[in-house]
Amino acid sequence: MLRWLQFGDLHACEGDDWESLGRFRQLVDEANRDFSDRIDFAVLPGDNANHATPEQFRRVAETGRQLQAPLHVLPGDHDFEAGHLDDFRALLAPESLPRAQMHGDTRVVFLDIVSAGSGGPDFRLGREQTAWLRRTLADTAAARRTVVFMHAFPGDLREGGDEVAALFASGGVAYVGTGHTHYNDLLNDGHVVYGATRSTGEIEEGAPGFSVSALDGDVLSWRFREMGHHGPFVLVTSPCDTRLVTDPQSRSQVPDGAIEVRAEVFAAGEAPSVTARLGDGRGIELSRGDEGTWHGRLDGVPDGLHRLTVTARSAAGETDSDTVDVLLRGARERPKRGAAIALGRDVHSVRNWPGKGIPGGRLGPNANGRKW
Repeated sequence: MLRWLQFGDLHACEGDDWESLGRFRQLVDEANRDFSDRIDFAVLPGDNANHATPEQFRRVAETGRQLQAPLHVLPGDHDFEAGHLDDFRALLAPESLPRAQMHGDTRVVFLDIVSAGSGGPDFRLGREQTAWLRRTLADTAAARRTVVFMHAFPGDLREGGDEVAALFASGGVAYVGTGHTHYNDLLNDGHVVYGATRSTGEIEEGAPGFSVSALDGDVLSWRFREMGHHGPFVLVTSPCDTRLVTDPQSRSQVPDGAIEVRAEVFAAGEAPSVTARLGDGRGIELSRGDEGTWHGRLDGVPDGLHRLTVTARSAAGETDSDTVDVLLRGARERPKRGAAIALGRDVHSVRNWPGKGIPGGRLGPNANGRKW
């Protein structure tokens, strides 16, 4: 199990009296309280400093150091507004890019899509970084699966987007996390799941917060947590929601006859009661395993689409639920993976998924919002 959380683009700036930086401080406090002992790392996906000034980078770094989990910081086009990343590297994120690190058998890759461009939203991976990515993904002996973080979707690259998305699709990449959109979004192109997390500054749709994700075997889960949430926070990590299935042949993504339920419950205190319930009313109590993940099994589930809800109740009576739609199919009914069409592009957006924090308006400069 790999677990992480992702903040949105901060756009930290004195122009709004550092409002987004104040939000970031509160989110860091909440992450420390409820998540730091359960996650492997956190990510800032770029556009950290709105105008790439040293003071903006310093203030973001000061707050980021308070997080009690490893924090990886990527550059966005706003961080490159000065035409270089010298201050970004000196004051905020000194680690070189691109880079890859291992978490168990999972490779985590961090990319820079701004330095090869000319500034603004001229996103490019560049020849050298693309060659590095190709070599890294080809090393299948080192990792069973890969997770990637970059500032924007491949479809937003000015050059080489189709090549990069094809590398992800063929290279065992399970998930790509991004910022840039200003709104929450999930894409599934049939090979890779992409997720964008709502900005912390310059928000047009919804409240600030952070996304919480897990990769449980080959099952990707994602849910947005709004700032100020109280009580437990549930993330169903298995089985897979049908909207995020990338391999219909996988028994963990599309079960057959029984559902192995796994869930994370993030909370400052204990959650003594965790239950799983199918839409037909059948329910079970989940047990907490040695690694802290809650689990149970629902047997004799017929083929078809079923709604599964996991609910945690704290000792104080606070509750939270996460729901996934699970498809069960027998071995003879399993289709093969679909054709590679428009890989890495937001034509594959789930559009509207309120239960995961995606209201569907897509308000932001990438789609329907203002031109910040």
